[in-house]
Amino acid sequence: MKVSIDISMYPLYAGFEEPIKDFIRELRKSPFTIEENGLSTQIFGDYPAVMEYLNGPIQQALINEKNCVFVLKIVTEDRSNHVADY
Repeated sequence: MKVSIDISMYPLYAGFEEPIKDFIRELRKSPFTIEENGLSTQIFGDYPAVMEYLNGPIQQALINEKNCVFVLKIVTEDRSNHVADY
C-alpha cells in the first residue's frame, strides 16, 4: 500500500532550526520521494518500507534532542503528484 506521510518536527528550545535541518538532510538521503515546504516535509512510498526507514531518523532525533515533538499525518495513496484543480 502506497502512502503519503506529512512530518513536522518541533524541538522545544531556542536554537531549534539546526536539528530540523539535520532531520530533513537525513530524509533527503532516503530512496523515497521527499517534498519540503516551510511548515512540514512529506515522504511518499510503500507503507512498510517508509515506516521502517523513518524509525531510524526519528529515533536518532529523539535521542539527540532533549525535548522534541514529532507530528505525523499518514494518508493512503501516493499524493506526490496531486494537482489542486480548484
